[in-house]
Amino acid sequence: MKQLRKNRTLMLTIPLALILSGYLFYEYVYVKVKSDIASVKESQEIKTRTLEKYMALLAEKPEIESRLASLKELRKAEEVKMIAGETLSLASASLQDVVKDIITRSGGTISSQRVGKPDDLGKFKVITVSMDTILPDPRALRDILYAVETQTPYLVVKELDARIRNYKDPRDQVVKIDVSALTTSR
Repeated sequence: MKQLRKNRTLMLTIPLALILSGYLFYEYVYVKVKSDIASVKESQEIKTRTLEKYMALLAEKPEIESRLASLKELRKAEEVKMIAGETLSLASASLQDVVKDIITRSGGTISSQRVGKPDDLGKFKVITVSMDTILPDPRALRDILYAVETQTPYLVVKELDARIRNYKDPRDQVVKIDVSALTTSR
């Protein structure tokens, strides 16, 4: 009878141990492996989406490069219309040389020249030069104004004061002219 009880206890303990070990295997091994597999799949999906985004961006690269090249060409074309110079002083000197050349080509003489204070215009600066000149006749003034207004880089006559030098002989004119231009100098 003792043997029978031992067998019975053994018969109950073995299935119970198998059920308990199966439950423990399920709980600590199978569920953990399943959650690890799910997190790996999720990570893989995220990396796949990221890779697809990178591939889409790389596919757009030639279009972006062509747009960038066209914008650079447009900027260079626009910079031709402005006075060039590394600094505001150099740009002002360049503007001064251009205006001086226009006046002397038209037969005028320069009695004085000044550089005005630059004005801010967003990313640009407006530089101004003032020149006091003596012109031989009214046609010279017309030629100067035409040359200034049709010049590239673009120049603008900001102020003009013309007076006759001698009322008895009204040929010579004293002209004070302020000419402005845009620059991107800092």
